[in-house]
Amino acid sequence: MSLLDRRFRYSFNHVTLILILINFVVFYLSRFSRDMTTTFALNPILCFHKKMWWQVFTYMFMHGSWKHLLFNMLGLLFFGISVERGLGSKEFLLFYLLTGTLSGLMSLAVYLATGNYGVFLVGASGAVYGVLLAFAVLYPRARIFVFYILPLPAPLVVIGFAAIELFNEVFGLYNGIAHATHLFGFLAAWAYFVIRMRKNPWQVWKDAWRF
Repeated sequence: MSLLDRRFRYSFNHVTLILILINFVVFYLSRFSRDMTTTFALNPILCFHKKMWWQVFTYMFMHGSWKHLLFNMLGLLFFGISVERGLGSKEFLLFYLLTGTLSGLMSLAVYLATGNYGVFLVGASGAVYGVLLAFAVLYPRARIFVFYILPLPAPLVVIGFAAIELFNEVFGLYNGIAHATHLFGFLAAWAYFVIRMRKNPWQVWKDAWRF
């Protein structure tokens, strides 16, 4: 059996809540030290030229404001617990951290290729968007209340969010928001399910909704 095919023994240990707590603690500590942003946010020059490679991992625990933090943590709370129940805590933790790290790596590659060296990427958005896709794969017939009033199938929400993020990235709307990182979160999660879980999200959605 290959390493990719090995499965963790199922357990449910509230990893989602632990991740949320860690994000709040890190944000609180960062309010007292500007050096934390320089050290742990993802900056192309520091990461690539100064060999601070840990930034492709640590950036996802840094946030720029309370609003940024709360938005991401609400998303993680709403969808993460269900995904963790579906995958098991160990698999979920691997999925979350790997998706966030791959989102960081792909973002770094884009920044280096485009000469965008001054950015400091922070936030769990890439990993959270990955969790949203995982929710739609594990529970393809679930409905998500968009704006709290419009119930839409989870796969349709993922497709819609991906289209919006792509549109905003292409046309440069809402500068200061890492639209590409969000898209990379979807992409990393998609690859995870195809390679690790042996599930094609599109096929799962077709089977569930008969597209």
